[in-house]
Amino acid sequence: MAKAVKKTGARKANAAFMKPVTPSGALAEVVGAQPIPRTEVTKRLWAYIKKNKLQDTTNKRMINADATLKTVFGGKSKVDMFEMTKLVGKHLK
Repeated sequence: MAKAVKKTGARKANAAFMKPVTPSGALAEVVGAQPIPRTEVTKRLWAYIKKNKLQDTTNKRMINADATLKTVFGGKSKVDMFEMTKLVGKHLK
């Protein structure tokens, strides 16, 4: 007896991630001041990190903060990428 395979449509994005959030002044210097979804905040943050070569060369999970990111990271000069998302979350309304 063959099981019926249920075909689902395109995967829907989680509405909470797609809801526009407003970045704080410090974070706006990196991602812009316009309200954007959390997913876009992360994309722009990584683009900034890669453009400025802030990813640690030996341990790619670590981000070396420049002066702009240091204010976002609460004064820390080095954070891992999981801690980064937690710290950035504090700058979103």
